[in-house]
Amino acid sequence: MSRRVGVVLFPGSNCEQDMLEAVALVGGEPEVLWHGDATVNGVDAVVVPGGFAHGDYLRPGAIARFSPVMGAVAEFAAAGGPVVGICNGFQVLTEAGLLPGALQKNAGLKFLCTTVPLRVESTDSALTKLADPGAVLRIPVNHFEGNYTCDDETLARLRDEDRVVLRYVENPNGSIDDIAGICNEGRNVVGLMPHPERASSDLLGSADGLPLLRSLVA
Repeated sequence: MSRRVGVVLFPGSNCEQDMLEAVALVGGEPEVLWHGDATVNGVDAVVVPGGFAHGDYLRPGAIARFSPVMGAVAEFAAAGGPVVGICNGFQVLTEAGLLPGALQKNAGLKFLCTTVPLRVESTDSALTKLADPGAVLRIPVNHFEGNYTCDDETLARLRDEDRVVLRYVENPNGSIDDIAGICNEGRNVVGLMPHPERASSDLLGSADGLPLLRSLVA
């Protein structure tokens, strides 16, 4: 029986179709979760996709975190359900308090749209459990506010608790400690700026996102 993966759709999301197709490609059963519905509809995993939820007004994710669906996502995560936020979704998860830290404007104030090498730092998370530790993956990024930041105490905890799951090999945006993705204490909530759904086939230039997508659906 395939696992049902809900992909949250906000006004301004633009990566939900990519994610729905990628989930199906790795054997999952994708479905859309509407931002105005206060339920995750019994799915087995949740993805908060990229885009510009609510136009990124105020701050990216600052309005989306109040959507009715996010209360249900928080309850799902608290019960141990796998939740992954990609790009704008990562921003939403930090705004909602499901992950620590914040995403600020890229160093140099430049919008980034390129493919970058990422190193798998931990395989103890909902998104990386089927990846090879230390593997370098080529994954696209597409963001202006992807510069991860946090205070010194939070950074120390992320390091000590092995919660930095992905790091940039060549830091493109100024993120502290080269962080590309982190997880929560329960290791079931993961946020990352790069887009594994856009690296799901060699026809797209890279299939390196497949281990991450398969980990989510496994």
